[in-house]
Amino acid sequence: MTDSSPQSSAFTLYDLHSHTTASDGYLTPSQLVQRAVDMRVGVLAITDHDTTEGLAEAAATIDALALPLQLINGVEISTQWENHEIHIIGLGIGITHPALRQLLVEQTMRRQERAREIGARLAKARIPDAYAGAQELAGEGAVTRGHFARHLVQLGVADNLSQVFKKYLAKGKTGYVPPQWCTIEQAIDVIHQSGGQAVMAHPGRYDLTAKWLKRLLAYFAENGGDAMEVAQCQQAPHERALLAKYAQEHRLLASQGSDFHQPCSWIELGRKLWLPAGVEPVWRDWPQYQQTKAC
Repeated sequence: MTDSSPQSSAFTLYDLHSHTTASDGYLTPSQLVQRAVDMRVGVLAITDHDTTEGLAEAAATIDALALPLQLINGVEISTQWENHEIHIIGLGIGITHPALRQLLVEQTMRRQERAREIGARLAKARIPDAYAGAQELAGEGAVTRGHFARHLVQLGVADNLSQVFKKYLAKGKTGYVPPQWCTIEQAIDVIHQSGGQAVMAHPGRYDLTAKWLKRLLAYFAENGGDAMEVAQCQQAPHERALLAKYAQEHRLLASQGSDFHQPCSWIELGRKLWLPAGVEPVWRDWPQYQQTKAC
């Protein structure tokens, strides 16, 4: 973590889910931390997909500019469970830990293989060079389906990202390639080995029935999961209260995050991030939070 002068705990705004150009975000790590300060975020976790490559630049920018921001080392690990892709966030991880480094190398290889196959399938659908186009957008970051979607929008194949996914990249569509990610247990294990907390990312977005979501959360908790995201900046009116109830039922701590990828009108760093009463925040035992409580 990169420390700066913490705000009072009553006013510190936590955003514990964000992305940079190290994966499928639109802002560089330097740009992201500066925007976080502009949005009055006091504690930010950068959680790029299966990589920690953006963290060093972010920390260096915070130090160089003396930004009033605490950076939490994070990652969002893609996993497979019952034929569903489930994302597990690691917060407060030790980014040099050998077990974590090895898993992320393996995840990168899986992602590269999947991206090449997506490109091949799109080529068969008469959309040539999609992999090269996605690579260009990704730069030095890992190629994701988001990069393919952006490239196809640029080509005029669809009007927006949602259309691309519905027509080409969603399960059962031409360019969809089943992922081969690690298991939830493996993700939790390496996060814990590296000193971090394992958090279920956006549990309301997996297109699961209430019965299956409860089953997923029970499985996650039984295998050592620490917390689940309860609050996001874009949620149905009842979702936050329902997820808070599930967190309590499964004895999971509660997290919050924008899942920020780019500046836009509906998802923004720090926007509408608050936890309902009755849940325990994932940061309750963090040294910075304990210090501010004592002030």
